[in-house]
Amino acid sequence: MKFEDLSQAPVIPLIGSNDPDEAVKTTQALAAGGLRFIEVVLRTERALDCLEAIVKNVDGVVVGAGTVLTPEDVDNVVSRGAKFVVSPGLNADVVKACQDKNIPIIPGIMTASEVQNAWNMGLRAVKFFPAKLSGGVPMLKALGSVFGGISFMPTGGISEENLPDYLALPHVKACGGSWLTPKDKIAAGDYDAITEIAAKALSIAMAAKAES
Repeated sequence: MKFEDLSQAPVIPLIGSNDPDEAVKTTQALAAGGLRFIEVVLRTERALDCLEAIVKNVDGVVVGAGTVLTPEDVDNVVSRGAKFVVSPGLNADVVKACQDKNIPIIPGIMTASEVQNAWNMGLRAVKFFPAKLSGGVPMLKALGSVFGGISFMPTGGISEENLPDYLALPHVKACGGSWLTPKDKIAAGDYDAITEIAAKALSIAMAAKAES
């Protein structure tokens, strides 16, 4: 998986389930709406089980792991089938662990210094997090004007309403978001609603990229 592949599906939903069956159904619903890059966040006790269940039971999706904090986390998610890694911050040990395994990593940054450090580590894609609290679109415009060779994936505070503003920036290839997997809809088993949300988000995203 290359970061450039995200241009085909420029919205990455976050799955934070503690139930593998629920995670599989949620992923199937997202895939039915056209979203095929999925990030399973390591924020629940059974997150690794959820990741593995998705990998084994849902065809046609690229499953990554988020909230990866340590080299041990990298080992765990790769052993369960993760194809890419996302972390909330930039940590040299985590980056090296991914590079040693030849697995793409998108580390979190929020300052110019962190972007420069990521560049010097050989990375050309970073997660701008938390996007809204870190300056949003204006900050990304500033960073993009300086670091022309880096692609950004803003996450944190992204919504259906502001998604076009972020994706209109040429150096933003994809956005991550938890609004795509609302807990109330999942708890109610309303997976059709998840599919509708996914399809609408993808439509908005593709229109924004076409105009950028």
